Amino acid sequence: MDAGVEDGGVDAGTDAGAPYTATVSVAATRTDSRLACFKGNGEPECGLRLYQVMVEAFVDADSTADSNTGYGTSHHKGDLQGVINSLDAIKSTGVNALWLTPIFNSVPMSGQDDWASRLDATGYFASDYFNVDPKFGTNARLKELVEAAHARGLYVFLDGVFGHYKVNASDYASPLGRKLSTTGEQGGTGRRAVYPGDLDFFKEVAAHWVTEYKIDGWRLDQAAQVPVQYWDDLRTAVATAAADVSYTNAAGQSVHPLGYMVAEIWSGPADIASNGYGTTASPALRSTFDFPMRYSLVQTLAVEESGTGNRGASNLQAGYQSQLAYPAHAMPNLMLTNHDLVRFGDLLQRGALAQPGDSAWWARHKAAFSVMAEYSGPITLYYGDEVGQELPGFAAKEDNATCALRGVCDDHVSRTSAIVEGVPTTVGAPATVLSPAQADLKHYVASLMALREAHPALANGSRTHIYSDDNVFIDRKDKGTDNVLYVLNVKATPAVITVAGTAIGSAGPLVGLLGGTDVALADGRYVIELKPFDGRFFDIASPTAEGPQTGPGGGLSGQGPLARCDAPTVDGLGPLGKEMFIRGSYVGGDNFGATPANRRFAYKGDNLYQVVVNEPDVTAYTFKFASADWSTELAVSGGAPVVIASEQPMSLAAGPGKESSLAIPEAGDYVFSFRINATKNGGELMVSKCP
Repeated sequence: MDAGVEDGGVDAGTDAGAPYTATVSVAATRTDSRLACFKGNGEPECGLRLYQVMVEAFVDADSTADSNTGYGTSHHKGDLQGVINSLDAIKSTGVNALWLTPIFNSVPMSGQDDWASRLDATGYFASDYFNVDPKFGTNARLKELVEAAHARGLYVFLDGVFGHYKVNASDYASPLGRKLSTTGEQGGTGRRAVYPGDLDFFKEVAAHWVTEYKIDGWRLDQAAQVPVQYWDDLRTAVATAAADVSYTNAAGQSVHPLGYMVAEIWSGPADIASNGYGTTASPALRSTFDFPMRYSLVQTLAVEESGTGNRGASNLQAGYQSQLAYPAHAMPNLMLTNHDLVRFGDLLQRGALAQPGDSAWWARHKAAFSVMAEYSGPITLYYGDEVGQELPGFAAKEDNATCALRGVCDDHVSRTSAIVEGVPTTVGAPATVLSPAQADLKHYVASLMALREAHPALANGSRTHIYSDDNVFIDRKDKGTDNVLYVLNVKATPAVITVAGTAIGSAGPLVGLLGGTDVALADGRYVIELKPFDGRFFDIASPTAEGPQTGPGGGLSGQGPLARCDAPTVDGLGPLGKEMFIRGSYVGGDNFGATPANRRFAYKGDNLYQVVVNEPDVTAYTFKFASADWSTELAVSGGAPVVIASEQPMSLAAGPGKESSLAIPEAGDYVFSFRINATKNGGELMVSKCP
């Protein structure tokens, strides 16, 4: 048990009996101000609150612009006019930016089948990069949309697909006469971009839409397809174009387009860093979507797509620790859903945690959005999540052989027809009216977004992790004189948390935000009561000069046989009878695919396996101890994060979503150890820094 914590109460995850209780006497970590949006420098990118629209699935308001086919279960008739009609409703969610999936023209080829037409509807394999697809509208309609959004205080971002395109794209030259290459292989009707040959073409694309339409930047699809060294060229082209034009914003000011670019790299933190951010010495992009933190979020309050989840609150801290893999210029962007992921509501059903008629359904949604509100850096809402949208009748993963025809594959099932308050979803339909529960969730989301606007410490402040266990998560956020405490209960059990004022650096009352009650300081402590899935925000009215105080401990070198770095190797493969490796998302790990010799375990006798690994940099990744053929997979029991220098229970961990997370806070040699039990289905493991 941690020296600063006393735990008790009923079993987590139940709603019977006495409340869960915990006492917190010291902060868990020192203040983190390493990444760009943790420094409090006030960059507008940190405060972005994007709203993603899947154009073909969103709102149909123009009967002359329809796809009539596509992936997912929507009407497949969405258009730019539908987005224009929805701008006021989008703004009312509290966001300040709009991201449209690709609107470039995907030109049909002679004889193409319905699958190619479905792909055309997504926009992700374009033919003509300099014109709007007539299935969405016209160039003039896009200009109208951008101007209308800017007038409402919304930035506008387009989806930049700079790594692949449709095979007929080489038939469409740029305004400067450039053409795309014809040698890249992508399969079907697609073609892979070839760099550096296609670089100048895409620099022209990236600048054109900023210069001609005054968009504020790009979301970058499958950004790892572009070699990382060329992102600086593309980013510079956007920045130069943005500096050359201006528009009038909602405040009547003349401003330049923001020039923000955020990459989709759907991988672990090491790959995101190497393929997106680059290095401190050679920076590439400044922002990528924070997939590792997104998975920690849904694993904690729902389940991930594999079905594993309902984890403890400490899993959120493990997600934050994955950011150690990123260089200091990084601005991770957190989302709950996107067009390739299963909606949060459907994941609740997949995990048999809640149904739309349950109060827990809405409470878990609110808890998830509160995590996003606390997040340092830009965030992204996927259309419909703000009203708890889900696909009725869908929960379990569908058979890959048939799901595409019915629009219910995991990677497109969230592409549902929009639910936009006051706006007809299709031409001629009545205006949408939200249910009381949907309206309540939307109001809560808007309140959270307003809170981020009013308290810059949330989006652009340092983070001090105060405490987390299975049930409760506590952070403090700071930017100048703005000091906010965030407390979250991730379980269905009420909680009563007693927190020392010194642990959070507070000498006066905690002032409840979002209409919450204040909490007084009594005998040097606060008693904070939390309902199930309750996320509470407090203004720290009287911060101490010393700030949050940490306690002793937290060393990186453990004790006992599992911490030895010099144990002699014994001949043979030990009781497992096979070679075992650390397989994971570390640099060189091929996202769990590699079995490198420098991460191969040696048998030390007494059922003990060890390998010493040099970690040259501060980093974070996920891993399993696994054989080359995956016949044996081991990780920390229950999906808990690794606590360096601590012996932890280990169990079999076959399948996705059961890996362990690890943060390496300083460079050096680390010994990875595990002792297998007699039944070969578990044991103990430890990661410890070598002296």
